[in-house]
Amino acid sequence: MLEPKVFEDARGYFLESFHQQRYRDAGITTGFVQDNESKSTRGVIRGLHYQLNPFAQGKLVRVIEGSVFDVAVDLRRQSPTFGKWFGVELSGNNKKQLFTPRGFAHGFSVLSDTAIFSYKCDSYYNPEYEQGILYNDPDLNIDWKIPEAEAVVSEKDKKHALFRTIEFHF
Repeated sequence: MLEPKVFEDARGYFLESFHQQRYRDAGITTGFVQDNESKSTRGVIRGLHYQLNPFAQGKLVRVIEGSVFDVAVDLRRQSPTFGKWFGVELSGNNKKQLFTPRGFAHGFSVLSDTAIFSYKCDSYYNPEYEQGILYNDPDLNIDWKIPEAEAVVSEKDKKHALFRTIEFHF
């Protein structure tokens, strides 16, 4: 988790959303090649998405406006946190950022009326290597912080595989 320095005054605020040397000092040495942005409404769940090698993606994510519950699932078989998920609230107010390395599935749920979500990727999107895990997988048991009855999920994301059935490539 990263918290950039925010300079606020009567005019508003200023922050460096990315500073290569500061991020390297924090252990993030990846080179980013693509920026993405999405806008979603309350209850939307996007994910859980990942790409297979050689197009696996590390992502530096943040919320510009609104609030989301951001989730990363460790898919690295040799990792002590394999199969575990981590979640944190990211918002335009707290300005926190999360780096999700390659080998993780990623998703988020929208907690505010709308949210503008931004992420930097260290590899280009390649639809042929895109994979996903079902957002409400019973083995992962992710608490998305919104009632299931209010979840708005794309048809594509509703068809993702269960965690126990995916091939682990990391």
